[in-house]
Amino acid sequence: MHTTKPAVEYRIRPSNPAAHLFEVICTVPDPDPAGQVFRLPAWIPGSYMIREFARNIVRIEARADEQPCALEKLDKHSWRTAPLRGVRELVVRCEIYAWDLSVRSAHLDGTHGFFNGTSGFLAVEGRTQAPCLVTIERPAGEQYRDWRLITALPPENGERSGEGGFGRFRAPDYDALIDHPVEMGRFARARFEAAGVTHEIALTGRHDCDFDRLCKDLARICSWQIELFGAPAPVDYYAFLVMVVGEGYGGLEHRASTALLCSRADLPWKGMQGLPDGYKSFLGLCSHEYFHTWSVKRIKPAAFTPYDLSCENHTRLLWAFEGFTSYYDDLALVRSGVITVEDYLGLLGKTVANVMRGSGRLKQSVAESSFDAWTKYYRQDENAPNAIVSYYTKGALIALALDLQLRAGSAGRKSLDDVMRLLWQRHGCTGVGVPEDGIFAAVREVGGETLGARLARWLRKAVSGCEDLPLARLLKPLGVVLAAEASSTAPAMGLKLAGGQGEARVANVYDDGPAQAAGVAAGDVLVALDGLRIAHAKALEDMLARRQAGDELTLHVFRRDELMRFVLVLDAPPRDKYSLALAPRAGAAVVALRRGWLGG
Repeated sequence: MHTTKPAVEYRIRPSNPAAHLFEVICTVPDPDPAGQVFRLPAWIPGSYMIREFARNIVRIEARADEQPCALEKLDKHSWRTAPLRGVRELVVRCEIYAWDLSVRSAHLDGTHGFFNGTSGFLAVEGRTQAPCLVTIERPAGEQYRDWRLITALPPENGERSGEGGFGRFRAPDYDALIDHPVEMGRFARARFEAAGVTHEIALTGRHDCDFDRLCKDLARICSWQIELFGAPAPVDYYAFLVMVVGEGYGGLEHRASTALLCSRADLPWKGMQGLPDGYKSFLGLCSHEYFHTWSVKRIKPAAFTPYDLSCENHTRLLWAFEGFTSYYDDLALVRSGVITVEDYLGLLGKTVANVMRGSGRLKQSVAESSFDAWTKYYRQDENAPNAIVSYYTKGALIALALDLQLRAGSAGRKSLDDVMRLLWQRHGCTGVGVPEDGIFAAVREVGGETLGARLARWLRKAVSGCEDLPLARLLKPLGVVLAAEASSTAPAMGLKLAGGQGEARVANVYDDGPAQAAGVAAGDVLVALDGLRIAHAKALEDMLARRQAGDELTLHVFRRDELMRFVLVLDAPPRDKYSLALAPRAGAAVVALRRGWLGG
């Protein structure tokens, strides 16, 4: 007779904020008599790199029916107890070091606490399908009495209320438990509705945000995305958890929330005029992570159903799941009316420039980039621009090219929107993973026997090859003109300097450029040009502005502690700026196609 195992219970408490320590307790009723195995994930879904979260465990111990119990470490993130015959309850206690101010791990100090479940909740082997209960406590001490908590994890009693939000929560299984990040502290909080769904945004860190403006804009973006896939939304509550810092940018999607890192200057403020680039970037980030509510969190590659959190999960489809999302993030801004068409075309031009800047696009396909995300994209070095292509940015351009061809080839009757809706109905609503050829099949079905078959073949070639996309030609039928020009009149050295206001340190040396031909290498510190000191990056820019392509110059650099001299010949400034504009005299049919694409 089949019997349901009782729930696994967890308790997490910021035990020592000053030392950045969480205490996590896992209680297992009726543990495995042969010895219970526990595992901590090695990576977090959405961030494709092995992160070894177990390295942050400071101490771990077990007690069986309140008696000490031996734990044997099996590998880098797995433990097994001694045999537990007759044991009614097993308790494992961990101390977790949390000092990673990112969206991927955990961070704790006297100002706030943040954690993802992958950083501290041990998976109980044989019980990952069982319900999980978790109690989240505020730190002990009078100074923490005003701390509050926000998470999309459902409360045990079903009500999102109660003083401060701390208390007991329930997840149907382990995968759900670790897919709800938690923020606690003295954050600012606002609420808005989108298509009948309650959304909350919490800002942790100092800021002067205009919440009314932010909520109004996010409501329009979220409503448009829900309408794209079709109501009702797959969530009844959604939370944006934002850590506000001096300089920072990043996001990680979850099934009913997102964790974000942003610069405080990128938030809207009272009296702000227009739409600054920083705010557009932040809205695009929010839009990107929200789109993942459908694509990646529910429409998943078959390789992710289910996730194996102990090792790399390879797929060649990240160009679709991240690239298509990167296409829709900014598209949602214009089609929801948050930004203008001119704003959107400006953002699109920057994406084109980002792809065209590196020669890696001519050596690695986006399918290869997807498969190698674990070892290349997420572990970039100084040679990355020459060796890899981003499945985010080139994937977005492939989505653009596909959308344009579907629209033009069907006189506006079909688009990439239809492909996304088909994937949602066939995979997102059913839980069936998308096979490695599933995107091509969806395009073929949406486009029909002639157009669909042709575009499926085109798409397969585009994602497996390294050719540049014919964007200018594809934009023309929708009345958009793409042009390239040099962003500077200064001649080029073929290198990029590291950011900051200090020394002029080389970050990247581009293939086939003057610096590479002369022998300059990444990490070199430029100290003099033609005998004149280079105090910082701006000084080098001023010097180059007075030279011409073809000029020969002498460069002195420090490589480690050795002074070196190189002679190089400057190149013409590259055509690295891409602009898009509406064609001035477009016919009615062209305008109708463009409105179907961009709205308005």
